[in-house]
Amino acid sequence: MCRVALFLASLTALGAANPETSARAFLQQLASPQFTQAAAQFDDTMAAALPPEKLASVWDSLTAQAGSFQSVLSATTTQQGAMSVVTLRSHFEKGDLDTRVVFDPSGKIGGLFFVPAERAARWFQPDYANPFTLHEQPVTVGNDPWRLPGTLTVPNGTGPFPAVVLVHGSGPEDQDETIGPIKPFKDLAWGLATNGIAVLRYEKRTHRYPNAITPNFTVNDETVDDARAAVALLASERGIDPKRIYVLGHSLGGTLAPRIAQNDSQVAGLILLAGATRSMPESLIAQLKYMSSLHSQPTAAETQQIRAAEQLQKQVDSPSLRPDDKVDLFGASIPGSYFLDLRSYHPAQTAAALNIPILVLQGARDYQVTSADFNTWKAALAADPRASFKLYPQLTHLFMPSTSPGTGPGTPADYSNPSHVDQAVITDIVHWIKSAAEAR
Repeated sequence: MCRVALFLASLTALGAANPETSARAFLQQLASPQFTQAAAQFDDTMAAALPPEKLASVWDSLTAQAGSFQSVLSATTTQQGAMSVVTLRSHFEKGDLDTRVVFDPSGKIGGLFFVPAERAARWFQPDYANPFTLHEQPVTVGNDPWRLPGTLTVPNGTGPFPAVVLVHGSGPEDQDETIGPIKPFKDLAWGLATNGIAVLRYEKRTHRYPNAITPNFTVNDETVDDARAAVALLASERGIDPKRIYVLGHSLGGTLAPRIAQNDSQVAGLILLAGATRSMPESLIAQLKYMSSLHSQPTAAETQQIRAAEQLQKQVDSPSLRPDDKVDLFGASIPGSYFLDLRSYHPAQTAAALNIPILVLQGARDYQVTSADFNTWKAALAADPRASFKLYPQLTHLFMPSTSPGTGPGTPADYSNPSHVDQAVITDIVHWIKSAAEAR
């Protein structure tokens, strides 16, 4: 998971050091051994718990049981809220271990775990998806130099079928928006196709091409251009109704969906899942303050992150910002062009000017995109009888049930629990698309 950008660590990935590279280097420092250098990367809490001498003791105890470190066999990176979790499948002399290194948004290490190697958690189909009613085929979205592999999930039968393009959140997402065993976009694809709606999902450009960020990089390069190419591809596919193609955007994808639909007559309607309306810095500050409120006293690292986000807001809002300026984002360097472009974009106002039906969905336990954003959509679209809104009391940013106790916003722990997009969301989208077709 982890991605206006709302998974803070995913956004940082636009310009920060690769967490996997940092985790590999850290493990090599432990094996060297270079415990002082390794411990220097800890956040305040980890630094207090594992000073260099104690870190050395932990490593010595580990290698006494597992033998000497040999190599890294594989690496995966997932997002848990604002944290990047890198799992290194590591081969030791007597067996394999999973080394899990948790990075906070500033790149500091906030967690370290050594556990027996586990089989990778697998996605399993939700109860509402019937694989015998659909089939999938590989497709390519866009052209050189940004060709993106994707999957078209199609109901069995002759059609023509209504179709949906899925547009990712912030950060370098794969075609399923994978967070460990959680695959929200695959849930949506199979759930909707089971109900007679074709779905196109594809790798995000920054996932397929890590060096895609050019000096004049904007969200058009990151998201909008490829989403429009996906719409055009669907319109040319046999068995797809070219007059019933919808864009479903999640998080950043929801924020940008109105721009995607601007001047594109092939987009029949929009489905916005947790689309933010606030500016990126405003959302980041609110998210960081909420996370720091989850315990009695904010840590020094959390206070520093909030201050950095506030400084980011000043820098982004500055009238002197130029496209070729480098904006500091928790140590990452992002082109000023990215922020200047977003500064002039107002998603709710853009949506209100469109002449198409819009469905806005929101999880009440979402702490990344909140009721403040949902209410802005409602206010902007209040005069449009084609606009529909639905708030789900128990669902999170991923439109899955929260595992956190209580009824307020969830916590980052929600992202580590295997789950599926809630069936009510699938049902509501299916009903809305079919109703929109009947109203044409």
